[in-house]
Amino acid sequence: MATIPVNLQAVLARIENAARVYGRMPGTVGLLAVSKTWPASRVLEAAAAGQRAFGENYVQEGIDKIREVARTDLEWHFIGPLQGNKTRQVAEAFDWVHSVDRLKIAERLSAQRPRTLPPLQACLQVNISGEATKSGVAPQDVSALAREVARLPGIALRGLMAIPAPAADLAGQREPFARLRRLFEQLIREGLALDTLSMGMSGDIEAAVAEGATLVRVGTAIFGERDKS
Repeated sequence: MATIPVNLQAVLARIENAARVYGRMPGTVGLLAVSKTWPASRVLEAAAAGQRAFGENYVQEGIDKIREVARTDLEWHFIGPLQGNKTRQVAEAFDWVHSVDRLKIAERLSAQRPRTLPPLQACLQVNISGEATKSGVAPQDVSALAREVARLPGIALRGLMAIPAPAADLAGQREPFARLRRLFEQLIREGLALDTLSMGMSGDIEAAVAEGATLVRVGTAIFGERDKS
C-alpha cells in the first residue's frame, strides 16, 4: 500500500508532466491537498512530506483539524458549500475560501474577517456545467458578482473555482475548464487583478493543467479512497 509521501510525489509528478506537455511554465500550478474526512495525523504526514496547503469541505471538521494540527506554516482552504450561519467560523479560521457564490456570503465573510488577520483570500465558485444540484454562480452572472466582491474590505478576490460534471475523456474534461478559463480572462480584461484558477481533481488533473489551472484540488490520489460509510 502506497504511503502519503509516495502518493504526494506521484501527484506532483503528474502536475509537472502535464505542465511540460501543455507548455506551462514550471511552478505555475500549485497543489491543494483535500484532507476532508481524514484525521489530523494524515495532514501531518503530508505536511512532513512538504505539502503546505490543505482543503476542507466541512466547517466544523475543518476547524477542529486546524486546531489539532496547530501548525502556523500551513495554509487552510475552505472548499465546500457555505451557508450564511457558518461564515463567521470560516472567516475567523481559514486562509482561503473557494466557494463564494453570492454577494450575501461575501459580505458576511468581509464583515466577519478579524482585522487582525490578513484579508481572506477568495474565489468565486462557478456552476460551469449548469448542474441543478451544484452550488455556484451562473457563468453569465460572474462578472457582476466579481466586481461587487472585489470592492469589499477584509476579503481579497483571487479568481474562480469550478467542479464540472464528470466527462469520459480528456477532450470532454477540457471543455468546461476552457470555458472557466475564458471567464477568468474576461474578468482580467475588465480590470480585475486575478491570479487563481482553482480547478481539477484526482481524475482530471491533466485536463485542468492543459486549460490553465493554477491550483488543483486533490484528495483521493494523495490520501486514498474515503470510507463512504
